[in-house]
Amino acid sequence: MISVNEQPLAWRENLSVSELLKICKYSFPLIIVKINGEIVAKSEYEKFMVPDGANVSVIHLMSGG
Repeated sequence: MISVNEQPLAWRENLSVSELLKICKYSFPLIIVKINGEIVAKSEYEKFMVPDGANVSVIHLMSGG
C-alpha cells in the first residue's frame, strides 16, 4: 500500500512514477512528484520505481501573472 496525496492506493511491483501518474489520471503538464519527501526529476519518471509503503505527493504547479 502507498499513499498518494494522503489517499491510500494499492502498490504493485515495478510501479514507475510515470505509470502511477497514469493510474491516478494526472495529466497536467507542470507537476512535481515527491516520494518520501524527495523530489523525483521528470527525466526519471519512467525509471524511478515507487517503493511499497511510499508517501507520494503530486503537486500541480500553476503559473499566473
